[in-house]
Amino acid sequence: MFTQQKVYYPYVSPHDPCTPIRQKFYQTPPELYLGFQPPGLPQYPAREALHRGTLWPALYSPYGEPHRGDH
Repeated sequence: MFTQQKVYYPYVSPHDPCTPIRQKFYQTPPELYLGFQPPGLPQYPAREALHRGTLWPALYSPYGEPHRGDH
């Protein structure tokens, strides 16, 4: 199973004067993993779709705080 949240570990120089950030987080959109939208995908009810910002659960992506690694 894929995960929308990714992490990478940037190079940390021994001569860097700042406190290093050892992990950086980012999120990828679910459309990257869907390809073509197949017919007959499940749909949210209208009120819930408005709340979530999409009609299809497969395209829903919760927003966390990527700098903390939340989901």
